[in-house]
Amino acid sequence: MRRAKQRPIVVVQRPKDRMLQSPAIVENVLEELKTRDADLSAKDLFEGRIQVYSTADARVQQIVTLSLEHGLLLFEKRHPSAKGLIQGSVVVLKNSDASILAEAGGRQLYKDRSASYTDLNRVTQSLRQPGSAMKPIVYLAAFQAGMLNLDSVVPDEPISVPNGAKQDVKWISNYDGQFKGMIPARMALAESRNAVAIWIAGEIGIASVLRTARNLGIETPLQPYVTTALGASEVNLMELANAYRAMASGILTQPYVIQRIVPDPHQVMAESEHPSYPVHVEGLALLLIQEGMRGVVRLPTGTAHALDSGSFPIPVMGKTGTTNEFRDALFVGSSYGPRGITIAVRIGFDDNRSLGAGETGGRVALPVFREIALRVYTEKLVGPAPQFPAEMEQSINEYLQGGPVKTIAQR
Repeated sequence: MRRAKQRPIVVVQRPKDRMLQSPAIVENVLEELKTRDADLSAKDLFEGRIQVYSTADARVQQIVTLSLEHGLLLFEKRHPSAKGLIQGSVVVLKNSDASILAEAGGRQLYKDRSASYTDLNRVTQSLRQPGSAMKPIVYLAAFQAGMLNLDSVVPDEPISVPNGAKQDVKWISNYDGQFKGMIPARMALAESRNAVAIWIAGEIGIASVLRTARNLGIETPLQPYVTTALGASEVNLMELANAYRAMASGILTQPYVIQRIVPDPHQVMAESEHPSYPVHVEGLALLLIQEGMRGVVRLPTGTAHALDSGSFPIPVMGKTGTTNEFRDALFVGSSYGPRGITIAVRIGFDDNRSLGAGETGGRVALPVFREIALRVYTEKLVGPAPQFPAEMEQSINEYLQGGPVKTIAQR
């Protein structure tokens, strides 16, 4: 005791630039622990009777945390009154098994309060409208029904939907306030034409869209209204990310964060098994939606065309999302196949106020996705970026060149 008293007190301070905050991961571990083993609890973890190894990668987590902060700072520069109030969430999943590599349930400081230990996890606990990020599910339902393919001509024309309990109707408009008439389906998806999505949902029936969403792993009940095709029904970001992961990989499974549990230093439990199945879609629909979402990036008028540049050499597919009155901005994107990853980003205020005119998914959320994907692959944290099938890229090249097009499903 005398020797201990004589030793100086040393303060260990973690440098701010290396700060790692992941309360969302911790929250997920505690929630998953409840369902893994009835004999184990958070108390066992806190009191040191068990050790839990998560699927999270600390390096990816740091990139996600900092990238989200950078994206929010950019927004605050455009809107100084939002400083410290704008919120966001991000999740990164491995395509092969839906293991969670990183998760940010909110920003590091919110209203001058640190989120280091506990906070609302906006990835899993916040239900928000996905906006146009719902549209790939609508198109996948149509491809599965055999109603159209990527080069089918669809009407981008004025269309109305029932306006709730009222007897009148609501007319659907596109973001640019224009209609282009008859256009290819791949252009309609790439440009996120609202009128076309409503028309498709009306043709195949909203029940088909809801069934496809469930087949992709979305468990939150979606409203049986045609406007669900535009993302009017709320989901959490984890579900949305997992649906995109399933479309990118063809593998249906549920996200998880606990890799294994060690009850004591001399006993190691086997790594947990997570059942997976092929995504249930008919025919070549999965190939078509993958090519369609790749077109969102590659087509010059696509809402994510900013990702098709020499400064971003990572081949990805995905979709932007912007909700009514610019309340939420989203981007969900994936690299190709089971060896890829899926990154979902949502930016918005907790009180559901507008982000401001023009603050779309492409402007607000996409830069966060871009920074995460670029750093993760540049630093070789998840292996090399998978290439899209040459036939798929060739189909898009043929479309861009204006010649006859064969989709990958037709080759």
